[in-house]
Amino acid sequence: MTSPEASAPSFRQMLVKEIPPLRAFATTLSGSSQTADDLVQDTLLKAWGAAASFRQGTNLRAWLFVILRNTYFSLYRRRGREVQDVDGAYSERMSVPGDQNSAVDLADFRKALAQLPEDQREVLILVGASGLSYEEAAEVCGVALGTVKSRVNRARNRLADLLGIVGSGDFGGDKHTEAVIRQGGAAASFSR
Repeated sequence: MTSPEASAPSFRQMLVKEIPPLRAFATTLSGSSQTADDLVQDTLLKAWGAAASFRQGTNLRAWLFVILRNTYFSLYRRRGREVQDVDGAYSERMSVPGDQNSAVDLADFRKALAQLPEDQREVLILVGASGLSYEEAAEVCGVALGTVKSRVNRARNRLADLLGIVGSGDFGGDKHTEAVIRQGGAAASFSR
């Protein structure tokens, strides 16, 4: 096995490359950009400290997501069910400019996403937002592939129910949404 010092520059480059997906996952998981930044920093520090235990050829992103996920749940357990709004992010989501439909839709989506059971929300974020395959998400969560597929399906159906989506006609009329619908991405995700 190569010493961490000898492989540090390439390992460091691989870590830096994974920062954007880690930040996106942490932001969605925690609901706070400030908490997400702290989670990513803690994750990178832990990964750097455990560089010797990382096996070349394995999935670095999945390994980092597991570290981030475990860090988040440790933090979550410490804080209990207390809602902290230090940076005003929660209260900011409560107010939306009246003439911006996409902002309202996004706020509704975030609210609906927050209502999903944590295990369903987590796999939906991993597969849908972070771009992991079902197999990678199963590895991150430590569950069977079929469990991930089932959770994603239940999460998509529950989101459709919470958002009142029955078909593609229920999506907004802005040019970006219509482009996605034409490609079949959004409609296929919520078809029953």
